[in-house]
Amino acid sequence: MAAVWWEACAVGRSVRAAWRGPGRERDLVVQSLKAAGAALLAWAVAGVWLGDPMALMAPWVALVLVQATVYSSVRQAGQQFAAICAGALVASAAQAIADDHTGALALSLPLLMLMANWSRFGRQGIYAATTAVFVLASGTAVSAAAVGHRVGQAALGAVVGVAVNAFVLPPIHLRDVRENLAALARESGDLLHGVATGLREGEWDAQSAAGWSSEAARLGRRLDALYSARSWSRESLRLTSGPLRRLQRVPATVPPEDEDQRWSRVTGNITALTRTLVVTVDEHRTPAPPEGPVLDLYARLLGLIGDACHAEADRLLGKSAGPGPTATETTETTMDELHRRLQEGLREHAGQGAARTAVLGTLVLQAENLWAEIVPEPDESAEQ
Repeated sequence: MAAVWWEACAVGRSVRAAWRGPGRERDLVVQSLKAAGAALLAWAVAGVWLGDPMALMAPWVALVLVQATVYSSVRQAGQQFAAICAGALVASAAQAIADDHTGALALSLPLLMLMANWSRFGRQGIYAATTAVFVLASGTAVSAAAVGHRVGQAALGAVVGVAVNAFVLPPIHLRDVRENLAALARESGDLLHGVATGLREGEWDAQSAAGWSSEAARLGRRLDALYSARSWSRESLRLTSGPLRRLQRVPATVPPEDEDQRWSRVTGNITALTRTLVVTVDEHRTPAPPEGPVLDLYARLLGLIGDACHAEADRLLGKSAGPGPTATETTETTMDELHRRLQEGLREHAGQGAARTAVLGTLVLQAENLWAEIVPEPDESAEQ
């Protein structure tokens, strides 16, 4: 019952998200309705208008060819059509040889399943075998007309499916790149604030550090999602019409790919920072964590970097124009002051032993790297 309730709640959240506005959930609704509409249209043309009593393949092909991008629909249409032709031809040849449906299936299916693994067919190779099953199960006599009929139905379904996907609200995945970048910035800021709070309050141990390291690993998975969204974004712009994109009011541009690399470096620095903290609290390792006022200074520094991450997330989503020049100058002045005092703390720690000095120096270097990536020079941070 708990699992059913959780699933029902998840469905309810998806429905509300689709109702509220554009997003992944609404895109899924649109694609699902388009696929159903394409299948109905193919059935109407083949079964009603052309009067084909076995108009099965046309709606079937149309249904599966309404893919996530127009380019993938066209590519898979070619692959699927080739697989269907191969299945119809092999099944017809097997029926002519065996003169029996069971024997024809026994002859054709092993060969077609081997052909299904051919890389040229992509994921559509299985349709060669299923087409053979449909051809033989229909009981149609072997003839050039029967084979041509099946192939013609497949071609009709492919044309309908691709046309519906290309001209009726073509899927454009530009929004996902911006949303994933903003989520990466937001989650990075949350993690840095969490680390800063733990260091400032002095209530952190091996368990806390391990938790921070796990959260940094989640940032890596978010980065993978960003790369996937970028790939979908590039593909969704192929073979799509500019006027139709404007009609859908999709975002005109996406953040440049340099942003992906920048946040990849940020994620790597955060991961290195959390690993350093994990090492410092390991009782079996030599490095020791810094103590005293210098730890509070470092926590304040991480808090500033976390604030900058949140500001970047808001900028990417268009929620804020960002801090004004005065606020930026104040933040940079505070950053410079914290950096100067941390350098003094480094010199003080040098008298307490190499282990503490090495740890503090590593943490400061990672924070400096983060600041340099998140708050670049003004000409680099201008939105494109």
